[in-house]
Amino acid sequence: MSGYSYVTAEGLKKLRAEVEHLETIERPNISKQIGEAIDKGDLSENAEYDAAKEAQGLLEAKISQLRGILANSRVIDETKIDTSKVQMMTKVTIKNQKNGAVMAYTLVSETEADFKNGKLSINTPIAKGLIGKVIGDVVEIQVPNGLIPFEIIDISL
Repeated sequence: MSGYSYVTAEGLKKLRAEVEHLETIERPNISKQIGEAIDKGDLSENAEYDAAKEAQGLLEAKISQLRGILANSRVIDETKIDTSKVQMMTKVTIKNQKNGAVMAYTLVSETEADFKNGKLSINTPIAKGLIGKVIGDVVEIQVPNGLIPFEIIDISL
């Protein structure tokens, strides 16, 4: 997995759509703002021009970052995912051994993470602690409020 970001086909589509939006909508908007600021004259004391140039720099950096992610993205064949152990793209159901709370998360790439919808980044401490484990394993994971033992109760797609 070195250097690659593994994503679902849906995740790749969203990433491409975001880059296209930034390039075809946001970039021309900022260019227009810069043009309007230039039309107002003296650039040495033109806050609008400075703000637009800064926004342009940030936008170009974001486009560049997303293009880098796109270039290094590999689509995961979801039909070949082994559900005998926790890994990228599996949905893992865990039980907090301290309070009995049961949670289910699908482990996804950083770019697809959406905690509210149960999509947990593979780079989070919880995900890292669960990787490679099997149903029945109890894993102690360091979370902000201490060390919590989680039992893996199900692994699915």
